[in-house]
Amino acid sequence: MNKLLTDSKLLDIVEKVEKGDRLSREDGIRLMESSELLTIGYMADLIRRRKNGDYAYFIVNRHINHTNICANLCKLCAFGKKADDPEAYTMTLEEVEAKSLECRGQGISEVHIVGGLNPDLKLEYFEEMLRRVRRALPKVVIQAFTAVEIDYFAQTEEISFEEVLRRLMAAGLDSLPGGGAEVFSQRVRDRICEKKISGDRWLEVHETAHRLGMRTNATMLYGHIETVEERVDHFIRLRELQDRTGGFLAFIPLAFHPKNTGLEDQGLSRSTGYEDLKVLAVARLMLDNFDHIKAFWIMIGPKLAQVSLAFGVDDIDGTVVEEKITHAAGADTGQSLTKLQMVRMVKAAGRIPAERDTLYNILEEGF
Repeated sequence: MNKLLTDSKLLDIVEKVEKGDRLSREDGIRLMESSELLTIGYMADLIRRRKNGDYAYFIVNRHINHTNICANLCKLCAFGKKADDPEAYTMTLEEVEAKSLECRGQGISEVHIVGGLNPDLKLEYFEEMLRRVRRALPKVVIQAFTAVEIDYFAQTEEISFEEVLRRLMAAGLDSLPGGGAEVFSQRVRDRICEKKISGDRWLEVHETAHRLGMRTNATMLYGHIETVEERVDHFIRLRELQDRTGGFLAFIPLAFHPKNTGLEDQGLSRSTGYEDLKVLAVARLMLDNFDHIKAFWIMIGPKLAQVSLAFGVDDIDGTVVEEKITHAAGADTGQSLTKLQMVRMVKAAGRIPAERDTLYNILEEGF
């Protein structure tokens, strides 16, 4: 063992990781509070290699944000608008279909659809949207509607969210994204998204989706008012659900962007690169039953996403195209990367680029 590790105050955790033992809540808190980023990175990279070898995944995908009108208007969000706001919009079904048709011949394997909670849109709108996207792109995976949206559809239709999921699956829905999880702590939710469903409800929607045979993703929004203990508790609750269902595909930490949000005046600043890498690495260590940890380059930038491949990350997300939600909160990244740019990023980091589909089947590798 090298001197960096033998001198580490985390040596007992290093030994647990090397033996493959599960880390405790206390271990997670120590990792989050530690300044030994390289030691944490060493451990996370060890787990990454065990699970995924030297593959680094990406997907050729397209985002569609169909409406920004939202009943919740959470303090954490810069995207949602009131219906009478000059910047409010709702796409017609024809517009969504046209955006899907634009993707033909571009090698896209996933369409990612999320939006606000628009009271004027009924479940039939979303069913028809899915049918139109499926007709336009019959071979793509449709990953759409956060657990928050699913629960809202259930409220507006006065049916169970299980019935909502069944109807949407019949119309073409393949997978749920991980948005809306924020931080499960009710203390945090009461201050940053008081109208949003509880963490318990979010977990219940995903557990139901897993029971129906659907694979989903999970997220955590960090870098606002949450404590390190609340971050670790979030990891543990996801880990417990994954123990029960095995239905999660990937975990994606999302760095909070305060600009233009209801929290901007609280003196919050964007997370540092140091913190971003630590959160990604600790997530890799705590979520031992998740196969994939994703760095969303839209949130942290392509360069840091590339560095994160040495800190436990095995996925840098996708080509994206036209992301609106994070950019409304001041993201200064581009809205898309080309497939060639992603391949170059991965190769320069010493990894094997692997284009994947939503389920992590490799479509092309090496390049």
